Amino acid sequence: MTDWPILSTVTFLPTVGALLILLVRGDDAAARRNVYWIALWTTIVTFLVSLLIWIDFDNTSAGFQFVERTDWLGGKISYSMGVDGISMLFVILTTFLMPICIVASKYSVKKRFAEYMVAFLILETLMIGVFCATDLLLFYVFFEGGLIPMFLIIGIWGGTRRVYAAFKFFLYTLLGSVLMLLAIMAMYIQAGTTDIPTLLQFQFPASMQTWLWIAFFASFAVKMPMWPVHTWLPDAHVEAPTAGSVILAGVLLKMGGYGFLRFSLPMFPLASADFAPFIYTLSVIAIIYTSLVALMQQDMKKLIAYSSVAHMGYVTMGIFAMNPQGVEGAIFQMLSHGIVSGALFLCVGVIYDRMHTREIAAYGGLVNRMPFYAFAFLVFTMANVGLPGTSGFVGEFLVLIGVFRANTWVAAFATTGVILSASYALWLYRKVIFGALDKASLKSIFDLSRREVAILVPLVVLTIFFGVYPMPVFNVTGQAVDNLITNYQAALSAAGKLALAAQ
Repeated sequence: MTDWPILSTVTFLPTVGALLILLVRGDDAAARRNVYWIALWTTIVTFLVSLLIWIDFDNTSAGFQFVERTDWLGGKISYSMGVDGISMLFVILTTFLMPICIVASKYSVKKRFAEYMVAFLILETLMIGVFCATDLLLFYVFFEGGLIPMFLIIGIWGGTRRVYAAFKFFLYTLLGSVLMLLAIMAMYIQAGTTDIPTLLQFQFPASMQTWLWIAFFASFAVKMPMWPVHTWLPDAHVEAPTAGSVILAGVLLKMGGYGFLRFSLPMFPLASADFAPFIYTLSVIAIIYTSLVALMQQDMKKLIAYSSVAHMGYVTMGIFAMNPQGVEGAIFQMLSHGIVSGALFLCVGVIYDRMHTREIAAYGGLVNRMPFYAFAFLVFTMANVGLPGTSGFVGEFLVLIGVFRANTWVAAFATTGVILSASYALWLYRKVIFGALDKASLKSIFDLSRREVAILVPLVVLTIFFGVYPMPVFNVTGQAVDNLITNYQAALSAAGKLALAAQ
C-alpha cells in the first residue's frame, strides 16, 4: 500500500462519482434512480477504501503516514497529503456519514436531484482534503472550497429562509478565513515554506505567534462555532435539508477543532498558553448560555443546533487544557458528536418527512405509533446528555478531568452544562415521544421504514459500542496526542512559561 496513493484516491473518488452523475441525461424517474445509485455506490466504495487506511495505520508512529508529495506551485508549495492519529479518524467519520446522507436524501429532495448529489460528492472531496492536506496552502484551498457546495445545498434545497441562512453562513465563515490567508502569507515569508511538517518544527518569534494565533483563531472560532460568532449555525441548521444538517454538525464543525490541534497549538504554543484563559471563558459562556437558549426553543432543529454549540464548548476547553485527558477527550468528543448530532438531525428528518413541521408542540405520544423510532431517539438523546455507556459520556468525562487538572473553577462551571443538557434533551424527548396521542394528525403516522432502519441502526450500534469500548479510537490517537503535548511543553519550557501554564 506504500506505493498506492490511497489518500488521493479516497479524496477524489467522490469527484469521479460527481462527474459520472453529470453524464446522466434526463430528469425522469429512471434518471433519478441512476443518479441515486451512482452517488450511493461512490460513497460506499470511498468509505471502504478509507477503512484500508485504518487497517494499515501504524498506531506506534506519531508522524504522518501514507505521505504523497508532488510539486504544485513553484518549488516551495507542493501538493502533499498525509494523515496522523488525529486526522485519520476524521477522514473515516466523513466517509462513514456520506452514504447515510445519500440514503437519507432519496425521497426528501424533490428538485434538481442530480445537482444535489453532485454538490454532496464535491463537498465530500473537499472535506476529506482538509484532513489529509499536509501543505498549508492546499489545506486552505480545501478548507475554503467547502463553503461553495454547502452554500448551494442550503441556498437551493433549504427551507423558506434558505437564501438568508446561506449568505449568513458564507459571509461569517469567509470573513473569518480572510485573516487566516494573510497569516499563511506571513508564515510563508517567515519560514520560506508552507509544508506543514516543516512548519511544525519551525519556531516563530513570540510576538509573531500572537498575531498568527489571532488570525487562525478568527477562522476556526467561526467554523466551530464558538460564542459569540455562533449565530450563523442555528439559521443554517434550520434551513438546511436534513442531510445538510448532518454533514454540517457531523463534519464541518469539526474543522475548527481540527485546526486548533493541527496549527494553533503546535505552531503557536506560546500564544496558545497566553490565550488559554480567554478560550476557557468563551467555552464556559458557550456551554451555559447556549444551553439556556436551547431550553427556550420551540423548533427541534434549532434546539439541537444550540446543543451543538454547547458541546463544542467542551471541545475547545479540552484542547486548550493541553494535557492527555483533555486533548484525547476533545478528539473523542468531536467524533462522538459527529455521530450523535448527525443521528439527532436524522431523527428530526424522519418525522419532518411525515408531518412537514419541526415545531415541538405539533408532536406528542409518538411512542404509541413509532416504538422503534422512540428507542433510537432515546439512545441518541442519552448520548447527547452524556449517559455512561454511550459515546457522549467518554468524551465529556475525559474533557472535564483534563480541565479540572488545568483549572478547577473552569471545570466546576463547565459541569453545570451536563445538568442543563439533560434538561433540554429530556424535555424535548418527553414532549415529542411521551404523553397521549391526542393530535388527529399523528394517529396515522407510521414507524420507521426499512430504509430509515438501515440509516439509524449503524449509528445506534456505534454510539453504544464506543461508549462501552472506546479503545479503537484511543489506540489511533494516543501517539499523536502524546507527541503534540510533549512538543508543546518543550516549547513552553524553553520560553520559561511551563510553570505559568501549569497554574
